[in-house]
Amino acid sequence: MRHTRNKAGYGSFKSMRNNAIRRLIAVAVATGIGASSHAVTAVPGTLIQYRSLAVAPDGSRIASVDSLAANDTAVPDTRGIVVVRDARTGTIIDRLDPCPACSYAGLTWSPDGHGLAFVATDGKAVTADVVVANSGTVRTLTTVHGTAQTPRWSADGRQVAFLAVEGAHKAIGAVEAGRAQVGQIGEADDEQRIAVVAAEGGPIRFVSPADTFVYEYDWVPDGRSFVATAAKGNGDNNWWVAKLVAVDAVTGSIRIIAAPAMQIAAPHVAANGSTVVFIGGLMSDFGATGGDLYSVPLKGGAPHNLTVGDAATITSLTTTGSNEFVTRQNGDRLEIDRISFAVGAKLLDRLWSRPVRAEAGDAEIAVAADGSTIASVISDFARPAEINVGTLGAGAFDLRPLTTGNADHAPHLVARSLNWKSEGRTVQGWLLTPLNMVPGKAPMIVQIHGGPSSLWTPSYIWNGTDMALLARGYALFRPNPRGSYGQGEAFTRANIRDFGGGDLRDIQTGIDTVLKTAPIDGNRLGVYGHSYGGFMAMWTVTHSNRFKAAVAGAGIANWISYYGQNGIDQWMIPFFGASAYDDPAVYTADSPLTTIKAAKTPTLIYVGERDVECPPAQSVEFWHGLKEMSVPTSLVIYEGAGHRIRKPEQIHDREDRVIAWFDRWLK
Repeated sequence: MRHTRNKAGYGSFKSMRNNAIRRLIAVAVATGIGASSHAVTAVPGTLIQYRSLAVAPDGSRIASVDSLAANDTAVPDTRGIVVVRDARTGTIIDRLDPCPACSYAGLTWSPDGHGLAFVATDGKAVTADVVVANSGTVRTLTTVHGTAQTPRWSADGRQVAFLAVEGAHKAIGAVEAGRAQVGQIGEADDEQRIAVVAAEGGPIRFVSPADTFVYEYDWVPDGRSFVATAAKGNGDNNWWVAKLVAVDAVTGSIRIIAAPAMQIAAPHVAANGSTVVFIGGLMSDFGATGGDLYSVPLKGGAPHNLTVGDAATITSLTTTGSNEFVTRQNGDRLEIDRISFAVGAKLLDRLWSRPVRAEAGDAEIAVAADGSTIASVISDFARPAEINVGTLGAGAFDLRPLTTGNADHAPHLVARSLNWKSEGRTVQGWLLTPLNMVPGKAPMIVQIHGGPSSLWTPSYIWNGTDMALLARGYALFRPNPRGSYGQGEAFTRANIRDFGGGDLRDIQTGIDTVLKTAPIDGNRLGVYGHSYGGFMAMWTVTHSNRFKAAVAGAGIANWISYYGQNGIDQWMIPFFGASAYDDPAVYTADSPLTTIKAAKTPTLIYVGERDVECPPAQSVEFWHGLKEMSVPTSLVIYEGAGHRIRKPEQIHDREDRVIAWFDRWLK
């Protein structure tokens, strides 16, 4: 594994190795050699990925974007091809790759099941085509010179709607690299709008207003309007104040359905056509959805909480035809429930419950319009992702693997779900240990997730920093403390105005539980986090000397200065209760810099140069404070990178530095 090397020689070898891997992947994708259910062929050191899952209306076919990822993190996710499979046998019916320079996403079937719409994005040309495949032919309906995503058919199949930014200056989302902060700042914002094109192709018709950013949307069944979450102004910043609106499909006029004082996600029109359902709660990142289930009349009114007091978290919502489903995170298990909004949120069936990760397009499951078939891409710590399918109405429901493209991959670790008590709360987390632990007590890295409204779920670990650490004999502890999803909205809200307080105590108690139940060396503990996890790493080393090494990625050192520096300050109000200008005391109290003089733990810090969410100035402040306190530290700022670092060479460099840092101080 990577540790210390002659950098010049290593760079040359790395280039040769990466080029070889790219050639192998290109051959595997191009040839499609393999069993009947494999559209791309896994070559040594690669894993097949399945994305953008969609089920045909009658449940007979399943579409996905299949690609290969390499176990060398210097090679990111590769472009894939669109694959259509028989939902019963897994046999490939069609392979679609109309644009060799494009990546594909947003797969969605037409109401009659004959057409498959998706978006083909050419990142270099900064264009996006909305295309439809029908009987093996692919037609481009329209081209956006910017970004496009989330195509959806109208109920009559005559139109395709999608979200688009014409002339986009950056990729969509706050985790992407921001625009260079030069010239007149804030002069113009990219606005993502609902657009419509005829199913036979033609000009784009932008529907929603030009000054409003639309995050998520759904057709109203009569085709006359849309429901959406939307806010005026900067799209990166204003999701936390987005309203639930109706958008007239002809005039584009907006009518507010509800403006609840919470974050809202996954708006859908219920099967009755007169009710809008959505997930509402305390959410810290767009796309990391969790909360309670709400309904509100389409004509407008006060939202009604359908799952108030539930000790689990609703994580996705699916309505198709007359069938309505939710997924819930209940402790360490993901549940699939069939419900009815016609009578509130009556639970009809608890269909399935497993400790897994599930993904399917913009939800966690994809469902046929006739309700016959449910599909999802399922993985856990022992098994890599495969497409799984289940049939309703045929006895006890279960999800069975439809693909076996990753069957040759074995587990690389032993995973245990742990529960412990902390200040009257039950807290859950995961202990991951090497498959073949050497005798004696192992060093352990405590990994703190971002958010904070998020959670660790089971996922197959086979590459990257985590795999490298396990292979070097480290155990990994992934706690889900208060503030996390999985135990109801009250648990998620338990860290309001208390960042780093109760959640650190939950983590410390969890470590005590691990030390009592596993061969872990309590004198060789490290802490590692990114984003909110980066803040927690900074906070931890200024409030505890228990850890011998820390890595803080894209963290927050000073909430006061952060409030004025970041591009998403609206997210802070629900957690702090007021702005930094109205209540500076709570911001100061929760800032690691306030207690920097207590820091003694050697800390590696990294961040992207154009990070919108956690600007590099925060990392510089903490690095400066540690140096002032004579604490061993190192700071790396990755040129041009955003909150999510994407360049292969930067990913590789970060991995090398993290491993070397923990080896230096824990071994």
